[in-house]
Amino acid sequence: MGNTLGLAPMGALPRRSPRREEPLPNPGSFDELHRLCKDVFPAQMEGVKLVVNKVLSSHFQVAHTVHMSALGLPGYHLHAAYAGDWQLSPTEVFPTVVGDMDSGGSLNAQVLLLLAERLRAKAVFQTQQAKFLTWQFDGEYRGDDYTATLTLGNPDLIGESVIVVAHFLQSLTHRLVLGGELVYHRRPGEEGAILTLAGKYSAVHWVATLNVGSGGAHASYYHRANEQVQVGVEFEANTRLQDTTFSFGYHLTLPQANMVFRGLVDSNWCVGAVLEKKMPPLPVTLALGAFLNHWRNRFHCGFSITVG
Repeated sequence: MGNTLGLAPMGALPRRSPRREEPLPNPGSFDELHRLCKDVFPAQMEGVKLVVNKVLSSHFQVAHTVHMSALGLPGYHLHAAYAGDWQLSPTEVFPTVVGDMDSGGSLNAQVLLLLAERLRAKAVFQTQQAKFLTWQFDGEYRGDDYTATLTLGNPDLIGESVIVVAHFLQSLTHRLVLGGELVYHRRPGEEGAILTLAGKYSAVHWVATLNVGSGGAHASYYHRANEQVQVGVEFEANTRLQDTTFSFGYHLTLPQANMVFRGLVDSNWCVGAVLEKKMPPLPVTLALGAFLNHWRNRFHCGFSITVG
């Protein structure tokens, strides 16, 4: 008899293809663990500042900054940046050379290089007039789901002093990242190391990060309520200074008014706020900030104009 029920043989039944798991993302750099929360807080402002940005080409741009303050002498800064042709992301272009020089002849410079597809290098130099203050060399390797970084700070073979910093981050799931930091310093008559463990959990609308080590602890919480409101909370404890600080910041965007408002309140009785206002169609941004320390009875405010 034939197959009167019209059933297909067992071997002919369609099989479900196994579900492919998405690869774990790269966790990024160790220095950027708390970046989302820190971007919520306003930057300190004092005095009057004028910034003029000028794009000379698709690779080169300069900026002129004039700052006048009641706390010090007026200053001028010349900022220059060169960006190459290799763009990995909207914020990453290689090679990149950045320099900033003030009217006193002091220089801050950074060089970013992409040595291979996953290997990056960075060199940082800082001088005070004709004297070198800082020279630092970084090497970073980014795997599919981990990042390893090694930093050498102020290496001096003659003086037998050096600072070595090692970072490692590993994505355990799409939301959880764990890692650590080891800081080793050596100079004549002194040697020591500090180990710090780090963890980061990212949800859809919030990110929680924690660093804990022998030197203290640093915890942050970032929450994006909607497209206009963001809040951040930070807690820092330093065991050497026996000091703890708690801070709350908020970020409010008003797109129809082309305005951004940032504010903060911390446990040291400090309050502050910065209001930024763009002036389209002119390439001008105005910023007004004020900060008050109730405990020390100190108040300072600032105003800036950015062109370009």
